[in-house]
Amino acid sequence: MLRMNQIEQVKELQRQGLGVTKIAARLEMDRKTVAKYMLSEDYNPTLPQQEDTASKLDRWKAEIDKWLEEDRRMRFKQRHTAKRIHHRLIEEHPGDYDCSYPLVQRYVKKKKAARKESPGFLELVWEAGVAQGDFGEADIIEAGVPRTIKYLTLTFPASNAGYLQGFGGETAECVCQGLQDVFHRIGGVPGRIVFDNASGVGRRVRERVSFTELFIRFKCHYGFSVSFCNPASGHEKGNVENKVGYLRRNLLVPIPEVEGLEPWNRQLLDRAERDFQRPHYKKGLAISELFAEDRRHLGPLPAKPFNIERFERVNTDGYGKFCIDGRHWYSSSPESAGMKLTIGIKAHSVVVYKPNAEVLCSHRRIYGEERSDSVDYMTSLETLVKKTGAWPNSTLRAGVGESTRACLDAMAKPDLRRVLAVLATSSASFGYEVAMDSLEEALKRGAIDTYSVQAIAARMAFDGLQGSSLSGPDLGVYDRAFIGREGGTQ
Repeated sequence: MLRMNQIEQVKELQRQGLGVTKIAARLEMDRKTVAKYMLSEDYNPTLPQQEDTASKLDRWKAEIDKWLEEDRRMRFKQRHTAKRIHHRLIEEHPGDYDCSYPLVQRYVKKKKAARKESPGFLELVWEAGVAQGDFGEADIIEAGVPRTIKYLTLTFPASNAGYLQGFGGETAECVCQGLQDVFHRIGGVPGRIVFDNASGVGRRVRERVSFTELFIRFKCHYGFSVSFCNPASGHEKGNVENKVGYLRRNLLVPIPEVEGLEPWNRQLLDRAERDFQRPHYKKGLAISELFAEDRRHLGPLPAKPFNIERFERVNTDGYGKFCIDGRHWYSSSPESAGMKLTIGIKAHSVVVYKPNAEVLCSHRRIYGEERSDSVDYMTSLETLVKKTGAWPNSTLRAGVGESTRACLDAMAKPDLRRVLAVLATSSASFGYEVAMDSLEEALKRGAIDTYSVQAIAARMAFDGLQGSSLSGPDLGVYDRAFIGREGGTQ
């Protein structure tokens, strides 16, 4: 077969009027070849066809493919290399396997390259084990108080399975906590998660993507990749956007009444999975059956979970308070006034650490645009026990009920110190709310001695004030052993 530049020479001489014999002599070609190309008129380019040539490795490719597919659920350091595949075939098929290592190496390299995704390319036919994430917004009633929350939705488009977790905001801590809760629920990690331009994950400006520090660490720890939707291409994550609305209508109506977000989130995982029993809208099978295939394509969980906590150094004011997010104030302790402290910012809480890394106190994390002030009454109690004279101007006094405040105000300093010490002990054992309720009840009954207040607190914590104690073990066995059944001595 002639090259195109040779064919072009034949056709050029033909246009000049030369015949077959002269063209063949001038170009030193065979007359039949020249005649063939002189008669040819169609020179359209043709699609190159790859010839499938037989390979000695063909009979082993199915087994190699199976091992490579199983590797997707294995830790990175425990996956097959081409060399390990070659040696394993030798070990498992002695005397039968006769391929060379370079042949295996080229095939494995080709298979792994085919699995890699092109940067910026977003396929609209979703593979098993790939997920999409987005936030929705809903109203709830938490501990009797109406509030608006954000909920992270993670959905698997191949099966249409989806989970949700509620948070106060859309921060990096919220994203990581929600993903971690779902990962550990399903027992694996998606290979890739597609996000919109969510602030908690990072931001995409033109072709540049920047992740938040905490999310980068989380992403590396769990070993998944992240894609962002292309600008003005919300349809690329249409599955999760539909799921955000579906879960709101089906799991958040009527408005949920919850005691706290963390226990509610555990319930939401159960409720989401109950929805998997319905059939897929297009594939006919139950979502649970399709999700089983998603789970087979998940990566492994790391050896230990990630600590989702962002550490910061903050300055306290003259009252021992510090500010985060520019508007939310939290107390540490009066002794920490004017100091620099280390705090840990989590999705649901803010932790204050002592210089020796022990926990000083913990606050429920506050979100929103309005200023807030959170006080840890436990640290205030401990200080008031030592400095009872500060009671009239303390935040603790301002936070108690009017009748309780009047009773405590009327006490002598030694009596007040004793009551505050009991309150501190009860708070440490049963929580501040139970301790305060027990103090109010003790004041009503006029029984504010140490044992009475602690007994009431324990009763409230375990049985409820009006509840009856558990019957306890049957002691009749001792009566029957030492006293006759008719009441007489044996």
